[in-house]
Amino acid sequence: MKFALPGGVLLLALAGFSDAQAQKAEPVRVTKDAKARKVDVFVGKELFTSFLYPDSLEKPVLYPLRAANGTVVTRGFPLNPQPGDPTDHPHHIGLWFNFENVNGLDFWNNSYAIPKEKKAAYGWIKTDKILTISSGSTGVLAYHANWTNQQNEVLLEETTRFEFSGTARARIIDRVTTLTAAREVTFTDAKDGLLGLRLAHELQIPADQDQKFTDSKGIVTVVKAGTDHVANGTYLTSAGKRGNDAWSTRGVWCKAYGKMDADSVSITIIDHPKNPNYPTFWHARGYGLFAANPLGENIFTNGKSAKNLQLKKGESVTFRYRVLIDEGRQTPTPKQLNDAAADFAKKSVGPSK
Repeated sequence: MKFALPGGVLLLALAGFSDAQAQKAEPVRVTKDAKARKVDVFVGKELFTSFLYPDSLEKPVLYPLRAANGTVVTRGFPLNPQPGDPTDHPHHIGLWFNFENVNGLDFWNNSYAIPKEKKAAYGWIKTDKILTISSGSTGVLAYHANWTNQQNEVLLEETTRFEFSGTARARIIDRVTTLTAAREVTFTDAKDGLLGLRLAHELQIPADQDQKFTDSKGIVTVVKAGTDHVANGTYLTSAGKRGNDAWSTRGVWCKAYGKMDADSVSITIIDHPKNPNYPTFWHARGYGLFAANPLGENIFTNGKSAKNLQLKKGESVTFRYRVLIDEGRQTPTPKQLNDAAADFAKKSVGPSK
């Protein structure tokens, strides 16, 4: 069963709801702090997330993300480390959107950890305008940013629109991002992209051995095995792939879920039929990286095919995603998530403005 909310947003009436009030849309308040270069999003009386765009970050992010009960579902490190947080991949902050290879520049892996003498190989996303802020049954935030090189030359102009909504149990983020080429650009097929999220420690898949991951520049990152027995998460995709088997496979949606305190908590990313290369590949790692990447076909298919997206100057491409965060006695079923994906597919989400 599903129900309509003001503003045309649809949420699931999830299993376990017995109180009709739990299904009621809560008001969303969006507030801007220009000095701190952040925008806070409240659902009801609770802070849901903040849009951070300070000059100290190499990209804008939503950080942290919270479930309806206030539980933080994204990793704290590096901005606000929590006990037990893994400290690998310092560029994994909250929820973000970028790519590993745009005209040879690596936007994905850029962070404070990159030595100054190597920064020229990395790109920045610099937010220069907050275009829209509005509150109501649905909160709206729109911004403009430039994807630049170290010389501040613009490769892409980004316009993104977020719509935030929620109930006493669920939170939804709808993101529409349009990239317009300021010059001819190529997104060279790469594994690290596009919509990324770093899960809280509890939602990682338990691991008893260290893992090594190598990026396109040959930099090796070691992810240490867990020793505190806190991690208890896993993945499930619309195609039925579970756990580490979700990585490199296609699906309309992917759900990360596990126990956090007494509740079952899940984060589901839903793809949209109008996105390039739908349904997306899932760059979903057990250590907590949860990403939808339609532009990493070469590595995900073991070289059988590739997806090099090219834009001429002035051309645009738009990507649309829904993020659903749920907490309660049990997580959404595949049928409920299929319904949510069908609902998102029908939503009018053209190029962001």
